[in-house]
Amino acid sequence: MKLVSIHIPALLLLFLLTGAYTIQAQVWTLQQCIDTAQVYNKNLQMSRNNMVISEQKEKEAKANLLPKVAVMTEYKYFTNLPYQLMPLSTFIPTAPAGDFREIQFGVPHNINANIQLTMPLYNPQVYGAIQTTRIAAELSLLQLQKTEEQIFFELSSLYYNAQILQHQLAFMDSNLVNAKKLLGNMEILYQQLLAKGTDVSKVKLQIAQLSTQRESVSSTYAQVLNALKLAMGISIDQSIQVDPTIQQQESVEYASATTLDLRMISVQNRIITNELSILNKSRFLPSLNLFATYGTTGFGYSGQSEGFLDFYPIGFAGIQLSYPLFNGTVTQRKLDQKALELKNNDLQTSLVSEQNEMQVENAKMQREIAGKTVENTTEQINLAQSIYEQTILQQKHGTANLTDVLLADNTLREAQQAYLSALVGYLKADLELKKLTGNISTHH
Repeated sequence: MKLVSIHIPALLLLFLLTGAYTIQAQVWTLQQCIDTAQVYNKNLQMSRNNMVISEQKEKEAKANLLPKVAVMTEYKYFTNLPYQLMPLSTFIPTAPAGDFREIQFGVPHNINANIQLTMPLYNPQVYGAIQTTRIAAELSLLQLQKTEEQIFFELSSLYYNAQILQHQLAFMDSNLVNAKKLLGNMEILYQQLLAKGTDVSKVKLQIAQLSTQRESVSSTYAQVLNALKLAMGISIDQSIQVDPTIQQQESVEYASATTLDLRMISVQNRIITNELSILNKSRFLPSLNLFATYGTTGFGYSGQSEGFLDFYPIGFAGIQLSYPLFNGTVTQRKLDQKALELKNNDLQTSLVSEQNEMQVENAKMQREIAGKTVENTTEQINLAQSIYEQTILQQKHGTANLTDVLLADNTLREAQQAYLSALVGYLKADLELKKLTGNISTHH
């Protein structure tokens, strides 16, 4: 089934081509709007920044494998020097064992200045964190694609709305021209005493109602264009106009592809699985670190007699092995939480798949119904236009009254509105179907 192109009368086409109801402005195609949004849309810019942040986090995790060098200085002034107990036999050889004497050691001023190097030789948590950030970077890329998909969907919806409103304005302008012609005829008949004053007033009322409706639709059209400009990321003050031509296209059956939502859930599953692996490794694998210190220690005395401040070098290196024996079941509690998160992730995968399948079927039915309605209402417009023209001729020859003309005019307007509503329904159902089947993209 083909989507029926808009077949509009010559008068309507004249309005569209001459821009009788729009301010002259640059005409933008849908693809131009999407390309502009790729550069200026702020949500896309933030998503790209988030992707760069994820890459930086991965580099940060890898940096934990590099040596760390720190400079540390410390000064202490002892108002009371520390005490130590020494065996009394150290001073008196004949003193009995078990007797001690308190002795104060050190000097009041202590200064330390050291350079310390630490480097992990093996740490399962560091390697696990690197793997987690690498997977998280994939998730950020998918989130960027998701944002692009949402921007494409939003822009397309706004663009289609603007196109439909343009055609609605064109229909209204055509109806106003018909109504004004009818008013001219009624005024002539009234002057010839072949029509009543109320007939003229009825036509004037209809013109006033049409004018009011047109102002409302024109305001809505301006609001939709403003929303379109905001989504594109350009200034609201810039004048734009959408291409009024809705191209004829086939109602194709889109091949189902894995949607971004399911791909994102899959990546989240890998993140949770990796975190489970890290926790399990951290329970049974040790951590091995290299450390080294080089510096100087200063001792100073500023009391009576001779004061001094002497410095002595200090340096050492070593390896530290840390093996977890028991941490209060904290790791086990985390493992239980991750197991539940993994289970929820599986349930979410099933739920999203089922919802997507249901929504695809609904979108197909909506598109099929809307497509048939477009074809039917197109025929109804042609028929209503023919009836209106015949009624006008009959009214000129006195075989139809004003009521017949107004009824024919209302029928024509209802057919036009039904056509536009069906067209909107078709375009949105087709767009929704593309999104649900994973076929929506930033390019046609």
